[in-house]
Amino acid sequence: MKLIPARTLSDWIKVCTLYRSAFPIYERKPFPMIINGVKRGISDVLIIEHKGKFLGLVITIKSDKLVLVDYFAVSKKMRGKGVGSAALRLIRRKYKNKRIFLEIESVYKKADNLSERKRRKSFYLKNGLNETGVFVKLFGVDMELLGFGCKVCFEEYHRLYSQSYGKAISENVKKA
Repeated sequence: MKLIPARTLSDWIKVCTLYRSAFPIYERKPFPMIINGVKRGISDVLIIEHKGKFLGLVITIKSDKLVLVDYFAVSKKMRGKGVGSAALRLIRRKYKNKRIFLEIESVYKKADNLSERKRRKSFYLKNGLNETGVFVKLFGVDMELLGFGCKVCFEEYHRLYSQSYGKAISENVKKA
């Protein structure tokens, strides 16, 4: 299994299709914003692939020292088969000289999908991520930051958004 940058039209269609099906609309950035981030060198859009087969996606936002795994999804047919765990190991290897973290929906707020959120958090903790103690409101959605054996503070997280997407977007990133 490997991570490869999305390059072809076919790659981008697969990524966009999974992106739209795996994440609720209120959590999705406009896809042109993601493409623009790739063009500017602040984002990577990676395909999780094995023997030419599309298994999932990884979308990151990068700075000198930090990598935010902004979106991570495994194809529905491949879930529960170890693909996610293997992909997380590949992410750690790819960005080994940076502090890697991600956002998950809060497990401390009432929600229709609370059991799904708890399973997701358990999966990440089982795969080497740790609680950072940082809770945010991202466009009104309560989120928690998890890191790969690292700490990240709210100010660093907010600065990453501000540097990547500007003031208008970063104003929607608040400490919870």
